[in-house]
Amino acid sequence: MRTELPAELVATDTGRRAEEILRACVHCGFCNATCPTYQLIGDELDGPRGRIYLIKEMLETGEVDPVAVRHLDRCLTCRACETTCPSGVAYGELAEIGREYMEGEASRSTLTRLQRWWLKAVVPNPRSFRRWARIGGWFRWLLPSRLAAQIPAVVRRAPVPEVPDATLQRRVLVLDGCVQQVATPGVNQQLRSLLAGRGIEVCSAAAETCCGSLALHLGDREAAAAVMRRNVDVLTPHLDSVEAVISTASGCGVTVKDYGRLLSGDPDYAQRALALAAKALDVSEYLAAQDTNWERARDVRRVAWQAPCSLQHGQQLRGQVEALLRGAGYELVPVRDPHLCCGSAGTYSLLQPEIAEQLKADKLAALTEGDPQVIATANVGCQLHLGAASPVPVVHWLELLR
Repeated sequence: MRTELPAELVATDTGRRAEEILRACVHCGFCNATCPTYQLIGDELDGPRGRIYLIKEMLETGEVDPVAVRHLDRCLTCRACETTCPSGVAYGELAEIGREYMEGEASRSTLTRLQRWWLKAVVPNPRSFRRWARIGGWFRWLLPSRLAAQIPAVVRRAPVPEVPDATLQRRVLVLDGCVQQVATPGVNQQLRSLLAGRGIEVCSAAAETCCGSLALHLGDREAAAAVMRRNVDVLTPHLDSVEAVISTASGCGVTVKDYGRLLSGDPDYAQRALALAAKALDVSEYLAAQDTNWERARDVRRVAWQAPCSLQHGQQLRGQVEALLRGAGYELVPVRDPHLCCGSAGTYSLLQPEIAEQLKADKLAALTEGDPQVIATANVGCQLHLGAASPVPVVHWLELLR
């Protein structure tokens, strides 16, 4: 793609990277064939190719118009386009650049700005999120059904022993995340139980915070970098004593694995961020590398597997969870269009509810066609989003292993 970015922009690291990504695009349109919003809406500007043109025009002219804001806001950042693209266009990275630029220039309503501020202030903070979720639960009956369905149930987290178990010879660190430790803390408790039976201790870092993906996807790179630096400070002292830093939420894992790139411009953090990213693994990667056979739950056999976009497109991990579940004795039912997003996409289901609801309905129709007993996923956002409307239970796949 031919570009005419201003010389002063190209002189920056961000500008040079934007130009490199834009020039890699050959306009083929293969990306539109796998883009959930393009498939749903049918507007060229609601597909990756159209959004690339909008970002290009925005960077070239320095102007952000309402059309660009509307269509970039509708992007799920599912990165299915990256899986499809024959030219290797780093669309997710370009979207980050475009959103950061747009956020500094875009004209948004006061209500929208307040909503986005609230999401960045509350959701990444487990204590605040737990408090707001409880308040929402009390008044759920007063709220519109669509909003009420978005409020997760607060689950009490079982206390974790702080004294290391001398009988466990190996050690990993598991990320607690933010939403997951409020809504689905049993997932990490399950991992702790599974690995303890194999002589592996699971520890956590008390001061760990949100991975930064929420602020990053909302165009606030500065806020995202701040929480990433805090995590680097908190997690680095553990790196020499653990085999891996494990994420059981694929949406968090894809961001932590990218810390090296995201903090590459910070001389005080670049090397430590790279070291942390190098030790980060999705739990499926870690378990697949263990010489272990798992068993299935006795009351469940037929499972529909929903691969989160952050796992299959962001981390490019496919087949490992399926192999582990099959190895445990589960029957995985066929699922139509497994590459398409469920509509959760972090805060997307709150900011773009109409599109998110349609994508959820389509995904649930595909997942339940094979008459499964449960739907299994690998990300807390997908689990809560789908679980709010699913006719069958939606669980994290780790909860199916015994």
